[in-house]
Amino acid sequence: MSKFSQRLSFSPEATYKIYGLISQIDELKGQWKMGTNLSPQALSMLKRSVIITSSGASTRIEGARLTDEQVEKLLKGLKIQKLITRDEQEVAGYAELLTNVFDSYKNLELSESTIKHFHSELLKYSEKDTRHRGEYKFGSNRVEARDAGGNVVGVLFDPTPPHLVGKEMSELLDAVIDLLKKKEIHPLIIIGNFIFEFLSIHPFQDGNGRTSRVLTNLLLLKSGYEYMPYVSHEKFIEDNKNEYYLALNKSQKTWKTDREDISLWLLFFLNILLKQTQMAIGLLSKESIVNLLSEKQLAVWNYFNKHDIATPKKLRDNLKIVGPTITQILNKLLEMKKIERIGEGRATRYKIVK
Repeated sequence: MSKFSQRLSFSPEATYKIYGLISQIDELKGQWKMGTNLSPQALSMLKRSVIITSSGASTRIEGARLTDEQVEKLLKGLKIQKLITRDEQEVAGYAELLTNVFDSYKNLELSESTIKHFHSELLKYSEKDTRHRGEYKFGSNRVEARDAGGNVVGVLFDPTPPHLVGKEMSELLDAVIDLLKKKEIHPLIIIGNFIFEFLSIHPFQDGNGRTSRVLTNLLLLKSGYEYMPYVSHEKFIEDNKNEYYLALNKSQKTWKTDREDISLWLLFFLNILLKQTQMAIGLLSKESIVNLLSEKQLAVWNYFNKHDIATPKKLRDNLKIVGPTITQILNKLLEMKKIERIGEGRATRYKIVK
């Protein structure tokens, strides 16, 4: 049994909590697969929104300062503008890499070359990282605590030294790929364990946290958690940043000891994923439709919520929206399965789907 398998034995109390969370997550995962009725257009809108949110959140966790509004503006003009600041460079790299993962995850496999490629793509625009992107670290990158003036006041964690990174990453990947293939341990436990070990090895000079979050998206997608592109995993981590570092640091204190215990980290990881899964299921409810509609589309939808049934003429007269636009909006709501058509010709009416 490898050290990574041995680490996956928990106390009875932790085991109860861990498998309780997994049970909830997987029940909701099944609901997503059975109940997904969002149109391709709605899913595309959600994915674009998540790219913006995740790119902003993942870089802000590491100290960037761009707001989601600034990220959205940056990504819209990415092809025609020069990326001047470090924050802009990091956001652009993250957004492009995450987009590729969302679009191509079925063709991507976990391997050393994949991880190094991710790191290279992540930092492709970052001028300060030219020397080391796509390559394991060549110097110490211990995690330090600094005061308000930027002075080092202590070492939070001392990761794997550079000369051992290749060996430890190879061992980790061999073990995780084997465990996922055997399917004897739940994939969420294996993925959580992989991310913990990756962050503990800290294989790259910089960009480890961002790389770990892209890898999280990839591995969860490949394990059947297909809602990852529609709810931002990174945003939940940003919103719980203190708990993220606390769970990680406490677990890392036991790393490579005789009493390794990653249960705190794993419970954090699963709690975050449960919240993400619950939000994904929320997208299937009619209340969430407000996030997917334009101003005029939302006006029509609100009319249906008040009156249940409407005709195109009533919508035109009451909302002062021209006929062709009303037709387009009704077609969109039909595609999203939020309304249904009743009757034909002049007797055509539209009714909200309960």
